[in-house]
Amino acid sequence: MKMCCSALMVVFCMVVFNIVSLHRETEGFACGIALKQTEANADTSRIAAQRSSSRRSSAGTARTTTGRSSGSQLTGREIRELLALHNKAREDVGVSPLRWSESLAIYAQQWADHLAATSCRMEHRPRSGKWKQQHGENLLIGTVGYHGVADAVEAWENEKIYYHGQVLNVSNWHASGHYTQVVWMNTKEIGCAKSECGDRVIVVCNYDPPGNVMGQKPY
Repeated sequence: MKMCCSALMVVFCMVVFNIVSLHRETEGFACGIALKQTEANADTSRIAAQRSSSRRSSAGTARTTTGRSSGSQLTGREIRELLALHNKAREDVGVSPLRWSESLAIYAQQWADHLAATSCRMEHRPRSGKWKQQHGENLLIGTVGYHGVADAVEAWENEKIYYHGQVLNVSNWHASGHYTQVVWMNTKEIGCAKSECGDRVIVVCNYDPPGNVMGQKPY
C-alpha cells in the first residue's frame, strides 16, 4: 500500500513538474515574441525618424536656395541690402528703383569666382574674348570679415562728390563712373555676387541696360 502511494506521489510530482516546465517555456516563447516585436517597432521608429530628418534637411536647403533667389553666393539679407542702398541713391536724384535679376547675379558670380581663382585683383571684364563685358559693372575688393556689400555701395556712392551734372565723356567719367552707374536712369535691373580669395572679398554688381554712355547724363 505504501509503495502504491509512493508511486502515485512520484507520478503526481512528474505531472506537476512537466506542467510548470511547459508554462515556463510558453512564457519564454511569448517573451521572445514580445521582445522581437519591440525591436521591430524600434527599428521602424528609427527609420521613420531618419526619413523625417532627411526631409527636414532637404526642406531647409530648398528654403535657403529659394530665400536667396539670386544665383550667387549672396544671402537674402545681402540682396535686400544691395537693392535698398542702390535705390536710396537713385531716389535721391529722382530716378526709378532697380529690381533684382537672377541672370545678372549668375553673370556677376562667374566673374567674381574667376577673379578669386586668378589675379585676386579688381579688374573689370574685358571688351572682347571669352569674358567679354555685356553689362554695366561695378567692383570692390575689401577685407574678409570687415568689408561687406554695404561697404561696396557706400564706396561707389562716395564718388558723387566728383560728379557735377555734366555730360559724360572720356575725360571726366572715370572719377565718378561707379556712382553714375548706380544712378543711371535707364538702368532697370541689377545682379550682384561675391567671392573670396585669401583674406580678400570681391564684390561684383552688373547692371542692365548698362550706364555710363558717353555723351549722356546719368539723370
